[in-house]
Amino acid sequence: MPDTTPEQRLRQLGIVLPTPATPVANYVGTVISGSSLVVSGQLPLVDGKLLTTGKLGGTVAVELAVEAARYSMINVIAQVKAAVGELSRVKRVVRLGGFIACTPDFTQHAAVMNGASDLAVAVFGDAGRHARSTVGVPSLPLDSAVEVEGLFEIG
Repeated sequence: MPDTTPEQRLRQLGIVLPTPATPVANYVGTVISGSSLVVSGQLPLVDGKLLTTGKLGGTVAVELAVEAARYSMINVIAQVKAAVGELSRVKRVVRLGGFIACTPDFTQHAAVMNGASDLAVAVFGDAGRHARSTVGVPSLPLDSAVEVEGLFEIG
């Protein structure tokens, strides 16, 4: 796989990047500062609709939330591509941040966020290995179960 580009890896995974979501408030989807690209939090939108709503430890199963984190990461990658053109410009996925809407007793945040992290590595290879934070929160926009943000080094 080292000879393949991120776009080729996406195709191999059967992933077609969607049109990046338009911000719903007073912010932008991405900011480039020097060699850093920051991607605002992305929800698990599939064809413009949330994959799931609700809370982990409540109505949302861990397996579905892992898939939601993966779709959130697909939307992060779509924002990256829109910002820089070719995904091969990504030198490193520096950090991912995951927000998991959950009940106070839920403790499997890391397993949920692996849906995003695993995709980052699958698409960007070793450059996709990143630092991350994953936190449980009482609610997210539109009652989403998951939200993922990212910081990338670009060249």
